[in-house]
Amino acid sequence: MKLDVYRDATGFEALAGEWNTLLHHSDTDTIFLTHEWQRTWWRFFSPGRELILLALREQGRLVGIAPLYRQKLEDGRTVIQLVGGTDISDYLNVIAMPDYRDQVYQATFEFLTSELADWDEIDLHCIPAASPYRPFHEAALKRKLTIQRWVEDVCPVIPLPATWDDYLSMLDKKQRHELRRKMRRAEREAVVSWYMTSDLELLQEDVEAFFDLHRRSTPGKEDFMSGPDMQKFFHEVARFSLAQGWLELSFLLVNGEKAATLFCFGYNNRTLAYNSGYDPQRFAHLSPGIVLLGYHVQDSIAKGRTAFDFLRGDEAYKYRLGGQDSEVLQITVRHGP
Repeated sequence: MKLDVYRDATGFEALAGEWNTLLHHSDTDTIFLTHEWQRTWWRFFSPGRELILLALREQGRLVGIAPLYRQKLEDGRTVIQLVGGTDISDYLNVIAMPDYRDQVYQATFEFLTSELADWDEIDLHCIPAASPYRPFHEAALKRKLTIQRWVEDVCPVIPLPATWDDYLSMLDKKQRHELRRKMRRAEREAVVSWYMTSDLELLQEDVEAFFDLHRRSTPGKEDFMSGPDMQKFFHEVARFSLAQGWLELSFLLVNGEKAATLFCFGYNNRTLAYNSGYDPQRFAHLSPGIVLLGYHVQDSIAKGRTAFDFLRGDEAYKYRLGGQDSEVLQITVRHGP
């Protein structure tokens, strides 16, 4: 197996024509590992980080990518992490063809321990619990490394049935009644409509409207979006995901005013609810956030999606709407026993 190592952003361009093809044939296919997402994250959040982008080939064919970086933390430790960060990307992983997964992990650990030994810890976040762990574990042990894993967070997911009525029947009686009541009340007491952004010329305006509603939601959300790089990142994500047909940025209009928003992706036949916002000072009695979620779930079912993924976080509303926990793991690897 041939290993190529890229130390700067030119590596993303060198792999651009092959990256997503490999991802689509892997068992880790998620928008957060696409070439577009990874390249964009690195563009805005690379300062202070050293890229270690590994590409593995078998007879010239790309069979694995390990998108890593090395960083020295404030406590003095040097860590290796996955490109995508810990608070922006909900699912991360090494990308590998299933038939070559063991070899990809072995080659990655061989490089990290023999040619790049200057690190204290490999600290991997947002690894889906359903991902194969045995090859990872065996590769670490073979190199006499200590490996640990634990549940980092949960991602509530609604498995979507064939029809809206089937979905409602999945909910318990109380929650089914509440969802119906809130949607009907909004439609009865106001002029309610919703739409998804589809016009590139209006995209910047709609992303700014999303920022406004996001900031109004909670102080924590305002803090999350406060940095200029974060806003630029969202603009760029919206641009490339709209171009690829992945963006589902939706708004609920109440009497013509934007009252709630969802920043979602339609990817790999799943809806990913990435972020949201609403103005708690206006139309709160109409539950605009829940109403918009109801419309979006209904739309996902109509599109034949297999799942509505709320992504990380155990907020109560996700379970009231039928979310079932899937876990994401944090895996750490250290030198020695």
